[in-house]
Amino acid sequence: MSGYGSVLRAGVFDDQTVLVTGGGTGIGRCTAHELASLGARVVIAGRREDVLEATAAEIASDGGQCEFETMDIRDGESVQASVARIIERVGPIHGLFNNAGGQFSAPATKLSHSAWEKVVNLNLHGTFRVTREVFDQSMVEHGGAVVSMLADIRSGYVGMAHSSAARAGIQNLTITLALEWARHDVRLNCVAPGTILAAGMLTYPMAVQESSVRGAGRIPAARLGTESEVSAVVCFLLSPGSAFVTGQTIAIDGGSSFQKSVLYDVGRHAPTTQFDGFHRREDWSGTPYAELVPSEEND
Repeated sequence: MSGYGSVLRAGVFDDQTVLVTGGGTGIGRCTAHELASLGARVVIAGRREDVLEATAAEIASDGGQCEFETMDIRDGESVQASVARIIERVGPIHGLFNNAGGQFSAPATKLSHSAWEKVVNLNLHGTFRVTREVFDQSMVEHGGAVVSMLADIRSGYVGMAHSSAARAGIQNLTITLALEWARHDVRLNCVAPGTILAAGMLTYPMAVQESSVRGAGRIPAARLGTESEVSAVVCFLLSPGSAFVTGQTIAIDGGSSFQKSVLYDVGRHAPTTQFDGFHRREDWSGTPYAELVPSEEND
């Protein structure tokens, strides 16, 4: 594939600037590539300048427009200054993908107060800081669309009490802001991915990775998701095609949120058809995920 294989029409984001936090790696990187392939002026933001610069260079070499801005979403002054610099350089921000965040696996009884506060600050407070700053400095005047990252928290998230609480807060915040800001022509939605084949999963211990693989084999889709499958939904929610969609959370989980394996084991079949439009996807051979990833070697 010579370029990103998006299912959306070419040029749908022409003359629009879209900010992607956490845009240097994983799902953020993939989404930045797709947005740029569809005509957006993409600005990727994060704390690590090296990965931001590398991803911006990739997008430029593919013929897209991408700038990067260092930003620490845990710091309100950093967010305010970064958003101001972006607007000064490229003009109004039309779309925002709140992708930055993170957590670690631990039972609730082992979570220190400090660890709890850090994860909630990063995910919930960080999402609010960026969203409100983009609204205050730009979208209040011309409207726009915001998509925020959740997780598969519909039935709780064992071992992730801090993150599931923060993500649930983001979900309700999104509904509230969708109501408050509709008069300004601003739409806000969330995506809630299940287990996705992305770089972020490699930050977890091998036991967690292997458990994710076994679990993915038992969901209705019988496989892991791809970064492209998340990006496709994010780009749709940022696009004019979703103009009547606001305050919603879209699950991208292969049916795992409806899993009824105690009553009926739905996962004993071949994986469902996969979409993978990302021409620069990582090589996952050698990871626990390889067995559940359709490829030339294991189709």
